[in-house]
Amino acid sequence: MYIILVYDVGEKRVSKVNKYLKRYLLWRQNSVFEGEITDKLLDRMISGVNKILKDQDSLIIYKFKVKSYIENIILGNDKGNTDNVI
Repeated sequence: MYIILVYDVGEKRVSKVNKYLKRYLLWRQNSVFEGEITDKLLDRMISGVNKILKDQDSLIIYKFKVKSYIENIILGNDKGNTDNVI
């Protein structure tokens, strides 16, 4: 499955959440990740990030069964550039 994940967390947790999510997904933009992931890894990721989040934080995951349903239009700096990924 393909997911897009967005989050809004307290300033003290931003770095920790970002570092954790980079284990599973591609960082696209501040507070935005995307990528292909299995159900098992998604469950593991959710469990782990849930331990970092506090009551005032928010995290939303958009799930797509097929990546071809997504069309990206990127203006400006593409922070998720994968040219150097092997």
